[in-house]
Amino acid sequence: MSEQQVYDYPPNKNVGSFMKKFGKIFFLVIGLIVIAILIFGSFYTIKEQEQAVVTTFGRAKTVNSAGLHFKIPIIQRVQKVDTTIKGFSIGYDLETGNKVEEESMMITRDFNFVNVDFFVEYKVSDPVKALYASEEPITILKNIAQSSIRMVVGSYDVDSVITTGKYEIQSAIKTSILEELEQHDIGIQLVNITIQDSEPPTDEVMEAFKSVETAKQGKETAVNNANKYRNEQLPKADAQVDKILQEAQSTKTKRMNEAYAEVARFNEMYEEYAKYPLITKQRMFYEAMEDVLPSLKVIIDSSDSEVQKLLPLDSLIGLENETDKVPTRQTNNDTSEEGGQQ
Repeated sequence: MSEQQVYDYPPNKNVGSFMKKFGKIFFLVIGLIVIAILIFGSFYTIKEQEQAVVTTFGRAKTVNSAGLHFKIPIIQRVQKVDTTIKGFSIGYDLETGNKVEEESMMITRDFNFVNVDFFVEYKVSDPVKALYASEEPITILKNIAQSSIRMVVGSYDVDSVITTGKYEIQSAIKTSILEELEQHDIGIQLVNITIQDSEPPTDEVMEAFKSVETAKQGKETAVNNANKYRNEQLPKADAQVDKILQEAQSTKTKRMNEAYAEVARFNEMYEEYAKYPLITKQRMFYEAMEDVLPSLKVIIDSSDSEVQKLLPLDSLIGLENETDKVPTRQTNNDTSEEGGQQ
């Protein structure tokens, strides 16, 4: 058997050169990747309605201006916080709309049970406190809201909770939650809380309350219609009163003017009477006769020098035997002459 011969091949120079080149390329690629990570990791962008919390060696600060910002790679860490208004439901499932009895069932001041659903709106007011003041700030807010809701609802009767007192209850609950949040200081701000629905737990009681609410609405409608009718009639009545007052004032002024004219006429007549009493009496007599006997046919018989006779012609027809009843007026001739001259 022949001896085994061992051949010692010389090293391949091409393989060694390839390995060196591969190593250089590998480290170069690694270096480029690290540089790219450092470069791209040095910048971050904040959108509208966002704020960033930048942590440097455990110290956090808030960056609230939108746009591109720089940070030190590895040393600084950035957490973005959404500051838009968000919300959650109490008493019902927001996705399915089904009631959550353990949240909605409450007892009122008059020891009645009622189901009340709420929707709570909130937003982040302090991003640093929202991230680091507590582990679950939204859960804390929900617990505070449920506690305030039960406390306030328990101080009202069932009729107020279901019908007339909803807005007042909402306001009282909001005030209570804001006071609790101020004490806890978790970086969450309550925007609003709204009663979505409130109803008794049974259908019979629900129908009764609906009937009460319908009656109240009918009462409000009747009151509004009455107020509308009153507002329509009052201006008409006021206008009628003004018209009557104006007419009365006009009549008053007219009567007063007529009275003043009569007084002036009487005064003038009295002045004339004071000057010539007898003549004025005769003139007044003749004027009165003209007014009293406008259609009477009269014959004045002055044949007797001392007596004037006024003979009503119509009365003499068929009454010749009653001439002695004819009215006579005795006047002084001198006076008659003065009256004629006047």
